[in-house]
Amino acid sequence: MTHDLLIRNARLPAAGRSRHLSAGDILIRNGTIAAIGTVPDAPGVPVLEAGGKLALPGLVNAHVHSPGNLMRGCLDSLPLEIFMLYEVPPLAEAGQASRLAYLRTALGAIEMLKLGITTVLDDAFFVPTVSPDGIDAVMDAYRESGMRATLALDQPNIVEYEKQPFLADLISPETRAAMDAAPRQSVDELMDCYAHLVGKWHGAADGRLAAAVSCSAPHRVTRDYFRRLSELSRARDLPFFVHILETKTQRVFGEDRLGKSLVRYVDDLGLLDARMLVIHAIWVDDADIAILAKSGCTVAHNPVCNLRLGSGIMPWRRLRDAGVPIALGTDEATVDDTHNLWLVAKQAGLIHNLSRPDWRDWPTASEILEALNAGGARAARRPEKLGALETGAAGAVILLDLATPAFVPLNDLDRQLVYCETGSSVRDVVVAGRPVVREGRLSTLDERAIFAEIAEMAPKLAESMAALRAEAAKLEPAYRTMYLKAMARDVGLDRRGGQG
Repeated sequence: MTHDLLIRNARLPAAGRSRHLSAGDILIRNGTIAAIGTVPDAPGVPVLEAGGKLALPGLVNAHVHSPGNLMRGCLDSLPLEIFMLYEVPPLAEAGQASRLAYLRTALGAIEMLKLGITTVLDDAFFVPTVSPDGIDAVMDAYRESGMRATLALDQPNIVEYEKQPFLADLISPETRAAMDAAPRQSVDELMDCYAHLVGKWHGAADGRLAAAVSCSAPHRVTRDYFRRLSELSRARDLPFFVHILETKTQRVFGEDRLGKSLVRYVDDLGLLDARMLVIHAIWVDDADIAILAKSGCTVAHNPVCNLRLGSGIMPWRRLRDAGVPIALGTDEATVDDTHNLWLVAKQAGLIHNLSRPDWRDWPTASEILEALNAGGARAARRPEKLGALETGAAGAVILLDLATPAFVPLNDLDRQLVYCETGSSVRDVVVAGRPVVREGRLSTLDERAIFAEIAEMAPKLAESMAALRAEAAKLEPAYRTMYLKAMARDVGLDRRGGQG
């Protein structure tokens, strides 16, 4: 349910950079900010004393895969194509799959809320197949956590060796047969799961929960499924999550298998539009960027993940100059190892300094904050206004302690939010007018009970992961050959430190 709340004596940031903050109150009515500034007493409305803490809008994590939440620290840095062999989440014993999905989702929600992340866009994959029970488990965790969550079902429906360049010729007949026999759901089965997701959960919990669609990536699904998802996105105005040109290998795939880039492929199908959240967009050329800009789509930038996997450096300045909106995400806990969006913002503010010699082209702190706030809000495509602290915006407010090393002395708020804050200053978190974190303590989920239950499962989960890793290791030589062959190709782009 939505709530009324009066936040008293907060410090409010002025427009633009300023070391001076104004004192003020925030009145939230029915989950929406009704007034900011000097607010008279509101009889019957609960009061949260801010005590001079800095008030900011709740953060939006624009890209997460919640099934990886139990796998942080599990893998060395690996290229995406090799990493995906090993990222399979641990399998639960019969009858425990839904509980495991609940626990790992709750774990991520706990971490994000305590960092001030009030909205998440979860591109969840289900192994081996998605079911209504699995969907319900994920959404139950988000519902009980109190945060806003948008869920999509990231389920490819093409056989594994058809998703990669060269691979079909590098694997044995036995491996090919095993891949052919691996479980894959039909288009109708997958669309039935979306019918469940949308019918039961879109708009649930007074609008905190929502549905999106996902094809994972355009080269991982059939054209029929891709089009059906686009039709659903357009009919219900749902965000559409699509990984595009994350790696050089995907650039090579487009050249060899499609005769065009994956951006051009999606555009030629007539499916690239403003509802699409294009994830990564690293190996895009100038023609791709012009297409992205014309479409009105948003790009989800995941710089920590991109470094962990060695995927490359997204061309930030080229995308910005073309008018492509950028949001920030942590991606999967297996490749960021946290869901700390503050550290993502800092990395985004640093990594692109290597791309161009002229420092006037480097990202500014205000640009990073724009991606963190306005970019995330745009990616979420919600009816309520996110990413803003103003009258009429969603009542998602976080309060940061200014008496911390990150802000003492307060020289420049924008720069210190981007380069100094780690999330450790977050004290209180309000979602839809409801305080869900007070003085660093979560009031919705029982953290200790959830951690204890996961710890009890840990030995069996470790056995499962060890078995999965052993199977993946058998495939790695063929994937390594494929990857190195793709990396040797001259595609006319440098995204590993060149112009961006």
